[in-house]
Parts: sequence; C-alpha cells; structure tokens
Amino acid sequence: MRKVVIGTTAVSMALAVAACGKAGDNNKKSSGGTSGGNTSIGLLLPDNTQTRYEQFDRPLFEAKVKALCSGCSVQYANANADAAKQAQQVSSMITKGVKVIVISAQDSAAIKSSIQTAVNKGIKVVAYDRLAQGPVSAYISFDNVKVGALQGQALLTSLGSKASKSSKVVMINGDDADPNAAQFKKGAHQALDGKVNIAYEQSGLWKDTVAAQKMSAAITQLGAKNIAGVYSANDSMAGGIANTLKGAGISGIPLTGQDAELAAIQRILAGSQSSTVYKAYKPEAEGAATLAVDLAQGKSISSLTTTTLTSGSGDKVPSQLLTPVSVTKANIKDTVVKDGLYTVQQICTSAYASACKAAGLQ
Repeated sequence: MRKVVIGTTAVSMALAVAACGKAGDNNKKSSGGTSGGNTSIGLLLPDNTQTRYEQFDRPLFEAKVKALCSGCSVQYANANADAAKQAQQVSSMITKGVKVIVISAQDSAAIKSSIQTAVNKGIKVVAYDRLAQGPVSAYISFDNVKVGALQGQALLTSLGSKASKSSKVVMINGDDADPNAAQFKKGAHQALDGKVNIAYEQSGLWKDTVAAQKMSAAITQLGAKNIAGVYSANDSMAGGIANTLKGAGISGIPLTGQDAELAAIQRILAGSQSSTVYKAYKPEAEGAATLAVDLAQGKSISSLTTTTLTSGSGDKVPSQLLTPVSVTKANIKDTVVKDGLYTVQQICTSAYASACKAAGLQ
C-alpha cells in the first residue's frame, strides 16, 4: 500500500523474520519486546490485504525496538482496513499505558481526534508510511510524489514509441482516505499529463477486487483494443487488473504497481506487469522504531527528521523521507534480490523458471 534516500544497493534486507502472528490480534504483547519491560510502544497498522505489513513492517519494527531498548515492549494491532476499529485500537493503547504510538492510518482524517486524545494523555505519536492528521510528533515514509512520478515514467518507457497524446491509458488510483494516494496520483499525473490520454480514471481503494471491477468497466467503456496501458497505484490492485486483462484477452500492454510484492516481481518476469516501485521496508520500519524509542526515552529526534511536512490538518510535522526505486525486469537482480528482500529460489518457482532464466536470475 502503501522514499528513502538509501539506495537499494546499500540496504541490506536480511530478513530473519519471526512469525508474524495473527493479523488483527489486537493489543497482544509482541515477542519483539522484553518481558516485564516498563516502556511500551504501540504499533498500529492499517490492513492485512497488502502483504507488506504482516510480512515485513511489523517484524522489522519489533526487532529494531528490541535491539535498541531491552526494557521496551511492543503492543500490536491491525485495523483490517476498518477506520473505526483503528480508532478503538488507539483507545486501547492509551488504556494500556503506551508511551508512544506508531500508526499507519487507515483514514488519515478520521483518526485525528484519536491522535489528539492520545497526545492529551502525554503520548507521543509517530505517523508511519501515511501522514495522519493531528498533532503527531514525527512522520516517516517515502517521497510519495516521487513514487507516482516513477510509476508514470515507467509506464511511458514501456510504451516507448506508442506513447502519444492519443494513446488511451487507464488510471486506477489508491484510496482517497489515504493521503499517500493523492501524492502518488499527483506524481503520476506530472509524468503522464500531456504525453498520453488518460481516458479512464477511478479509485481502486487499494483492493484487488475493486481494481478488477474498475478495469472491467474501463474495458467496456473504451474497448479492449483501444487501451495502450494501465497505471495501477500498487501491486495488490495490479494483481486484480492483470487477471481482468487476461480474461479480456489483453496482453503485452504496460501495467505499473508499487510495493515490490513477490507476486508482482513474478508477474514482471512473466510479462503481465511491467514495473513496480521498491520502497525498502527495512529502513522505514527501523527508522520508525528508532524514532519511537527516542521519543519514549525523551531524546531529541532532530537529527532523524531532516524536513518538515504539513498534514491535512495543517500541523507542521518533522519528517524523514526515504527514496523509492523503480523496478523492471532489467533490475530485479540488482534491487530486491541484491538487498535480500527475496531470494532467487522464492521468486523462481517452477512456474517462473524459464522466465527467470531469460532474465538472468538462474
């Protein structure tokens, strides 16, 4: 669903990831904290439809907190894409007496009052991956406008000589409740406007099923033979779109994504998706853990937050922005494989063996 000035070649993604536990297991003490610790940190993630949160963000965050603070524990909850549930989880964290809440907001505006309540109780709040509204102490994410620009440029590059003002492109954006979605959209439009004809544009709500429905509607409206390419704001939606395109007999057209999900990497190798955007999970999750521990211990975070952003509520938020990287078939080996996000064995299952060999992965 989901900017780090840390190049992929410099980021080690050795993921000795502990078992993630059941999504939505609210306020359960994480194995990432020291038993009996007197400093508790809350981690609230927005959904489990995007594989990244349970597979990467949570275990990486927990491990870093444990490494930085032997007396700290992590209380974890997943909103399962329910904004009201996430608000209840903030209340529960307050009751539990956490010192800091790290939250990736399901709805950045709806969570504002809950964040205000937490801050009124003396709790520091870190906005993770999505800039929540309200008096948050810090924000860490990627340069989301850059993400959208990378997606748009990747689409144009894939179109090559077919990119023209008459080329009809479908845009399936993220959920409007997620402030990142607007930034991805902005960046994509900066890259695409005036170069292609965005003939159909809708929100896919970050859901593969919704994106598939929107793609089907676009095909009906525009005609299967008239679609030159598809902008999908993330990989989960790209999966649904790819299935719809296949069902309609459409192949060989560019389809973007984001998050470098394993299934997306395999689709890129197979040719049903043209690109994704790799936002290294390790520096983001570990950066959030560092911010949280420092805030819990009353330390300054000025050296960690190099810029300031304004949230939708008008709050000025000290921020750390990371740099995203575009991934195509040509650089899979030098990005997600080199960083250890996935092994060649994970990517190159029997169904993708020939594609991997052609791409130089085997």
